Amino acid sequence: MASNSTPILDRIWQKGKDFLQVQYPILCGGMTWISDHKLAKAVGGCGAFPVLAAGNMPADELEHEIDECVKALTSPFAVNLITIAPNYRSHCDLLLRKDVQYVIFAGSFPRKTDIQEMKKNGKKTLSFASERTIAARQIDYGVDALILEGSEAGGHIGHVSLVILLQQVLFEFRDFPIFVAGGLADGRLMAYLLLMGAYGCQFGSLFVCSEECNAHPKFKEAFIRARSRQAMATPQYDSRLPVVAVRAIKNRATDEFNKLQLKLIKQLESGEITRDQAQYEVEKFWVGSLRKAVVEGDTELGSLMAGQSVGLINEIRPMRDIIARLVQDAEAELQRLNSILESLG
Repeated sequence: MASNSTPILDRIWQKGKDFLQVQYPILCGGMTWISDHKLAKAVGGCGAFPVLAAGNMPADELEHEIDECVKALTSPFAVNLITIAPNYRSHCDLLLRKDVQYVIFAGSFPRKTDIQEMKKNGKKTLSFASERTIAARQIDYGVDALILEGSEAGGHIGHVSLVILLQQVLFEFRDFPIFVAGGLADGRLMAYLLLMGAYGCQFGSLFVCSEECNAHPKFKEAFIRARSRQAMATPQYDSRLPVVAVRAIKNRATDEFNKLQLKLIKQLESGEITRDQAQYEVEKFWVGSLRKAVVEGDTELGSLMAGQSVGLINEIRPMRDIIARLVQDAEAELQRLNSILESLG
């Protein structure tokens, strides 16, 4: 575990520690096929905050993963629910009767009733905000905290960068719990985000490149080799097929998805399928393609969902070392800034 000698950091992120009830308000992103109970155990064992990704797994499999987390962890954890997943409703029903203290809504934005139902059952709720209006709406719905995720992130993303979201949301909602994510891989940057008012930070791609992560070695190798500009967001070709952009390292799967979009648009035009059916085919592609890469190691036809932070990651390390480096680098940067300010009188 990281050094306890972090006097400045301890004061700055106390609110985040209190909210998540962990030593370090560092969240592991809920990544489908990746953020399982084994990764949760590794993250929680280092004092950070684990997130279990529900993805679209059958409810009985998710229940097994939750039970394994409960057995393995002495600290709280969250379950990340994909609101656009076909199994979303069964996942919600399951969580209402499980001993899980935190729920993170992802994929799209939860309804007010979903948030309130979880809260009535004693759970803290978090949801993603990809722009200011969405942040304000989620706060109005009663969500307990926001995760401000910039478009630099991997997987399903919004259209606004973290730099803009910090100015639009973090600076405006000063008294509301906000965690930040998207393109993060360095403890020094975490220090500045905390100074800006963030309660904590979420990392994704960085934790994929941990020894404890169950992702296929070829999947991890692709992350290590990739440059930031190679983690590209998919385009939307036609407003009749609204798709959530996905950031992934460019490969043949990216080209196949673009072809799928064009095919589905033609089928929409001819009336062969409905818009809901087309959107289902899009999500079905990503779920299957991601599994092909993460589980099977097919880095050509599988989806290499990754944030632009892959350009900052160049080695596979134990989770304990990753967390320790983040904490130590953040404290060192805060100490450096403190010295500069003191020298200015």
